[in-house]
Amino acid sequence: MTRPITLFTGQWADLPFEEVARLASEWGYDGLEIACWGDHLDPWQGAEDDAYIQGKLDLLEKYGLKVYAISNHLKGQAVCDDPIDARHEAILSAQVWGDGDPEGVRQRAAEEMKLTARTAQRLGVDTVIGFTGSAIWKYVAMFPPATAEMIAAGYQDFADRWHPILDVFDECGVRFAHEVHPSEIAYDYWTTVATLEAIGHRPAFGLNWDPSHMVWQDLDPVSFLWDFKDRIYHVDCKDTKKQLGNGRNGRLGSHLPWADPRRGWDFVSTGHGDVPWEQCFRMLNTIGYDGPISVEWEDAGMDRLVGAPEALEFVRRLAFDAPTAAFDAAFATKE
Repeated sequence: MTRPITLFTGQWADLPFEEVARLASEWGYDGLEIACWGDHLDPWQGAEDDAYIQGKLDLLEKYGLKVYAISNHLKGQAVCDDPIDARHEAILSAQVWGDGDPEGVRQRAAEEMKLTARTAQRLGVDTVIGFTGSAIWKYVAMFPPATAEMIAAGYQDFADRWHPILDVFDECGVRFAHEVHPSEIAYDYWTTVATLEAIGHRPAFGLNWDPSHMVWQDLDPVSFLWDFKDRIYHVDCKDTKKQLGNGRNGRLGSHLPWADPRRGWDFVSTGHGDVPWEQCFRMLNTIGYDGPISVEWEDAGMDRLVGAPEALEFVRRLAFDAPTAAFDAAFATKE
């Protein structure tokens, strides 16, 4: 069950796609989780242009890589978000942003997510990773008081906007793996339960497991794998280092930038934080996850050209396969 180890290209989208492929190949990655921004992958073109798709596949073959999943976090974020503002304008293409009218942005973002499913199908990929956005994340502090009806309306808004998108995913034989993440409709354990209920537990909607977002919330990433084992459609490896306990650093980050020592936690390169990786990989074996393990490199205190190959070595060492027989099977051996 040796699982391919891939590099997520999202944090490398300032580089040409071919340069990222070359680096990943030289470091020894098996493939890429291709982001739908920069020049890495354009769903509007990929959904219709045979030559464009073949060009991507040819480039991957040139460097001995495969594509196992594609990601479109940035456009997925805009499907449900409220408000839509300058933050979104900074991360969305001009095609999706348009005139900036919030509902128009949401509709164009939803259209791109449908095209992302079609692009995935044409690439021979069955999983798209991304965000959903949320109309109710703004209520997370529950003050001014947010009523149960307001929260329920947010889950309904999510379902109303994502069911038509997922219909296209079903048509294409592709699954959506939502990354459980603060700012999304599902950001912790109980909101994941509520989100799956809101979408009717339809098979097209599953989860991208990224433990870095769980650790700083004091969620157990290992138990999360077990409890949602039938919905783990993809795995991203990213790490978090908690910097709490000094009586000053807060869990919410204090509006401070990454790598500021006054933050209560920070993203760090895989293996440098508090994620219990060996337990996590053992649990992935237990639940039978055989998909890619994708390194999502984020560390504001380390050069990515150092961190990415080091993370690959770390993951390859710990993501061992389960044994084919129990250790005590030998006890029953008879001469």
